[in-house]
Amino acid sequence: MPSGKPAAREDCLEAAQQLRNSSLMGCSCPRRMKNQAACLNIYWTVHPARSLGDYELDVSPYEDTVTSKPWRMNLSELNILKPDSNTCLKFAMLCLLNDKCDRLRNAYGVACSGSHCQRQVCLQQLRAFFEKAEQPLVQGLLLCPCLPADRDCGERRRNTIGPSCALPSPAPNCLDLQRLCVGDLLCRSRLADFQTHCHPRGILGTCATEQFRCLHAYLGMIGTAMTPNFVSNVNTSVALSCTCRGSGNLQEECEQLQRSFSSNACLEGAIAAKMRVHKQLFFPDLVAPVPPVMEHQNKNSDLRPQPWVPFLFSCTLPLILCCSLW
Repeated sequence: MPSGKPAAREDCLEAAQQLRNSSLMGCSCPRRMKNQAACLNIYWTVHPARSLGDYELDVSPYEDTVTSKPWRMNLSELNILKPDSNTCLKFAMLCLLNDKCDRLRNAYGVACSGSHCQRQVCLQQLRAFFEKAEQPLVQGLLLCPCLPADRDCGERRRNTIGPSCALPSPAPNCLDLQRLCVGDLLCRSRLADFQTHCHPRGILGTCATEQFRCLHAYLGMIGTAMTPNFVSNVNTSVALSCTCRGSGNLQEECEQLQRSFSSNACLEGAIAAKMRVHKQLFFPDLVAPVPPVMEHQNKNSDLRPQPWVPFLFSCTLPLILCCSLW
């Protein structure tokens, strides 16, 4: 090794330790800030990638500012629709009558349609819609309840994400998809946020945080490399567009990653609760009252996620400092 290299490495490790002992360790990033990429870059610089063994419940880089507020709106605008129109059509009409929602929805509709779709542009426009449009309308479009026999309603709901363009084709291996996500600052951060708020923990599998936080983290995954979607137009099951074929001795790890979306009781509960709210909004006489949101669970540092939690980081990322001198 050339002279000076060991000293450079020691200096780098010392600088890294000083950063971990500084106030930067307590920093987080607002979800809608303009310089989000720069903020996330700083966060992951001072928070090296974690392995499953030392996974922490507060790994999300985002500020915990998500709130759950009642939604009030004037339904008289929907008088042009038939009274028995499905809820997905009703929310589509509400979006059409809202200038910002309609503009953002049209933008991703154009970007995600056609036989020569550019997937990255589609995902970018999809993220813009889910981040900038009014959240009640966004959630209404994607999480509108449909009768089991109403396949048109279910197809409208599923096509909210524009699956023909937004999802990879052919479906890649899930672990390859995860590695692609972890290599991107935004996708890695959204995945960490999802794992923070949407995983069951402890023997009873209680959810780590309230349902509305899990739902917000799930919506944050849409428009990233790991965009999930409804698997069909007849139910509300969601899944990643990937496969575990060819995973070899990592088959179990791959299946755990799949189940973190497709068999996630916390996510399923959050989606079902929001759909009940939407159904009650339009058909109050047909829906039983929605149970109160679960109490915030006490964050005991001794508790660890259940085995399905995906292996977010397979190695420690180099600090973006002087470590390039190693």
